Amino acid sequence: MKTLQVAYVPVGVGTFHLESAQKEFEDSVALLTKIQKENFPEGNAEFVFPKEMLLTLDLLKEYLDGLSPDLIFFQNVTFANAAYASEVMHAFTEVPVLLWTLREPVIDGGRLRLNSLTGAYSAANTFRRVQQKNVAYVFGGPQEEAVQKKIAAMVRAAAVRNDMRQMTLLAVGDTPQGFGFGRAQDADLLQSFGVHLLSVEARELMRMARAYTEEEGEASLQAVEKSMRGLEKTPEKNRMDFAKLVKAYTTYVKEHQIGAVASRCWPDFFTDYGTPVCAVLAVLNDAGVAASCEADAYGALSMYVGMRLTGEPSFFGDPVSMDEKENTITFWHCGTAACSLAREDTGAEVGVHCNRGIGPTLEFGCKEAEQVTIFRIGKDARGEFRFFIASGKALDRPKQFYGTSVVVQTEACAEEIVYRTVEDGWEPHYAVIYGDVAEELEALAHMLSMEVLRF
Repeated sequence: MKTLQVAYVPVGVGTFHLESAQKEFEDSVALLTKIQKENFPEGNAEFVFPKEMLLTLDLLKEYLDGLSPDLIFFQNVTFANAAYASEVMHAFTEVPVLLWTLREPVIDGGRLRLNSLTGAYSAANTFRRVQQKNVAYVFGGPQEEAVQKKIAAMVRAAAVRNDMRQMTLLAVGDTPQGFGFGRAQDADLLQSFGVHLLSVEARELMRMARAYTEEEGEASLQAVEKSMRGLEKTPEKNRMDFAKLVKAYTTYVKEHQIGAVASRCWPDFFTDYGTPVCAVLAVLNDAGVAASCEADAYGALSMYVGMRLTGEPSFFGDPVSMDEKENTITFWHCGTAACSLAREDTGAEVGVHCNRGIGPTLEFGCKEAEQVTIFRIGKDARGEFRFFIASGKALDRPKQFYGTSVVVQTEACAEEIVYRTVEDGWEPHYAVIYGDVAEELEALAHMLSMEVLRF
């Protein structure tokens, strides 16, 4: 695994007020070091700093030599002409850049001490002409809360981008008829996200499951049954077939180092195997492997991004109901949600599939949360990738329908969200991420040059 490298590039010239610039340089290094420690306590990210401000092109070239950054913070500690930005672009054309302007420390009718903002215009003009895409931008000093939040979001987004470029997504079977919006092409995933796609037929996982012995199935069952309530009420054959399927999926995921799974579910697992895959996907979600049903690859990728940002499973479901008075949207699916998302009063109850009458599936309302983010990686009418992002909170509500559900009170108008997403042709599957990660998601879209619809 390639370690994330974040490079701080503070440029300027020696004809400005270097005492003011030096203080901003030292405070910026302190801020980035703090963000590194808070977000990567295990040391799995490298933040690179120069020993001094880069006040000449020779110093800049020497510093850039040997770097392999995944994110660059290009800061004008003072004004610097476009040649400095050109050197960075010459070395790292494809690396995301956050252009950081410092605030003038004093406005007293006297000397212009930094002139950082004019330097930013020179740099931005060069970056845009070379990269042919937007440059992320922040204005203000390292002591300012808004600046700190923006920089931390950029770092976390870069970490997810780095992870995706080393991740394999497993597609189990194909999407059902009429669900082609979730079908991924390996070239699209690789080119746009750096994600590798591995495909396997659903019957191969069924074959693996059928080959396990009763003893192997029992061992698998013991490993997962404590997280579920009422699994013992499932008919013995379905319970054992579920356990063997858990072993098949988890074994395949481990052997192939899978980060996310988009699995076919109906009708095959009901008609050919006799037991649904719903609860199996719930087990994977609890184990830190993002798992969507109906073979929705971009749904699984959306869940993966959310899980990497929060460290918690994401909910996957359809928007099925809206209440204009409460300003809520209910998200639901047949029963694949991670058991850890269940309300404490009910726990992760087990039942049967709402349409097929076969179990086990999960049956619960999800726990409340003060902050959640609704997210979807989708495609527009031209086939271009785009991000949907909306903030809200998960309400304390019981199960709304057979299956698993979460009721989200959105910060923006729920009615406007529903109307806009329907009229704009967004997909019917969304990830509900437990946490406020809207800034990180927007930063990630920026790095990937993708359009954002944010509420």
